[in-house]
Formats: sequence, structure tokens, C-alpha cells
Amino acid sequence: MGQKSVESGANRVLLVFDGDCAFCQACVNAGHRFLPYMPVVRAWQGLDLGAVGLTREEVRRSVQLLGPDRLRAHGARAVALILALQPVAAWRAAGRVMLTPPVSWLAEAGYRLVSRYRHLLPGSTVCGLP
Repeated sequence: MGQKSVESGANRVLLVFDGDCAFCQACVNAGHRFLPYMPVVRAWQGLDLGAVGLTREEVRRSVQLLGPDRLRAHGARAVALILALQPVAAWRAAGRVMLTPPVSWLAEAGYRLVSRYRHLLPGSTVCGLP
């Protein structure tokens, strides 16, 4: 599939993730492999966090999505918004469902559970956890 990302000007969407986490990297790789659209993806360890308006605590806690018009989301909501931005209707629908309560509550609870134990998942290494 052709991979597209929005990289310029006001349309730039940035996904910030933990580059020291093998599970996190595998998720990013899956996004690149299966989704027609992925935002610009950067590991927080290589970013000037202050310049993008994030703190070390925020990026250690969960994935962060930043974009135009003050778009700012983290955790399951960030994942859902990436799906909602897809050009394929099925992916968009999945993202919209994930954004709707009570599914959004379950998605966030699942995200928190996986995030907490990601270092124990197959293929993972010790993550940059606090």
C-alpha cells in the first residue's frame, strides 16, 4: 500500500511514541504496513519536547498525537483519531466507534493495561518506563 504522511505547514500531524519500547515500535511498524495514512512518526527520545509542547511525563505515559487546530490527543484517543483520519471508510468507522462512549472508555482502559505491561509482551525489551 502506498504510504502517505502529512508533513508540511498547517496540515502536519505528529505521532510521538516511545522509541525505546520494542512493542511500541512494532505497533508503529504495523501502522505503516496496514494503514494507507500515517502521520509523521517520531520517537520522543529524539525530539525537543519543549518545542512541540510536551513533557517527559506525558510521553512516558502514552503515545501523543499533535496536529493543526490545537489537535492534541494521547493514548487510545490518539489511536482512534489516526484511524478516523484514514481514507478508507472501514478504518474511519472503526476510529469513530473508538471515539464514542462507552467504547472509548473500554479502549482507554485497554490502552492503559497494555501500556502498563508492555515490557512483558512478546518481543518487548525494557521500555523507558518511570
